[in-house]
Amino acid sequence: MKPQHPMYEAPSDADLRRAEGPVICYRADTLPPPPMSLYREAREGALKISETRVPPRDARVFSVPAGHFFRITSVEGPQVGDLNLWNAHDLDERFYSGKTRALHGTHLSVSDRMWTSFPGTRPMATIVDDTLDWYGFDAFGGSVHDVIGTRCDPYTHNLLTGGQYHHCCHSNLTRCLADHLGCTLAQAEPHIHDVLNVFMCTGFTRDTGQYFMKKSPVRPGDYLEFFAEIDLLGALSACPGGDCSSEHSSDTAACFPLQVEVFAPNEGALAGWSQPPCNGYDRSHGR
Repeated sequence: MKPQHPMYEAPSDADLRRAEGPVICYRADTLPPPPMSLYREAREGALKISETRVPPRDARVFSVPAGHFFRITSVEGPQVGDLNLWNAHDLDERFYSGKTRALHGTHLSVSDRMWTSFPGTRPMATIVDDTLDWYGFDAFGGSVHDVIGTRCDPYTHNLLTGGQYHHCCHSNLTRCLADHLGCTLAQAEPHIHDVLNVFMCTGFTRDTGQYFMKKSPVRPGDYLEFFAEIDLLGALSACPGGDCSSEHSSDTAACFPLQVEVFAPNEGALAGWSQPPCNGYDRSHGR
């Protein structure tokens, strides 16, 4: 957070320096666009093959084969979720929220892609439908589906409050992954990574630049839907903050389940489509 009372006086050309215009760091318009028309056509007639119910203040693992769709839906009440994704065959290739943010912005919606970590650095999922795309950015600078927050975790909670809270999203994701892999919590925890905050409404304050959350606009029936570009293992936590209108590590906030559905397209619906290859950078040079 920038100091409210700087130690140094502004130089005579301070206004000129501040007036310099911004330059977009990564021109994402040079990326190959996702074939949205193909995805939409393939989605029509797709059949549901699995459904996973995520209990409040808990998390569940789910699998999505490449070329399938998965939908996260708020059911029963307003609820936000924290999403982790991995390459189902190599957990070291996982969702890279920082690079996704650099390429697409602070909040994601239709046609934005979730990118994998180095050295794969390829799309792992593409957003194909979003019932909250109407929200845009509000007067506070808030929007939904962010890649700026990390995940509520017991370490930060203890740092700030001295409390021992065991249902933070980090904890929930760790437990469900350990159960799925049949390993210890200590073995599973390093695989848990920064998330896509599904349905969460967040931004940065105008005056201090601090990360904020506010009551999510999500309602029962709202959903965010993805196309799996590679074979995915996913984990979703139903945040203990509910709609995050007050706090996000809480046993008192109203919390509700989330639902994950997986859909298989009809045979031949994705003719000509193939999984994206790993990044073509030659790592033997320039490291």
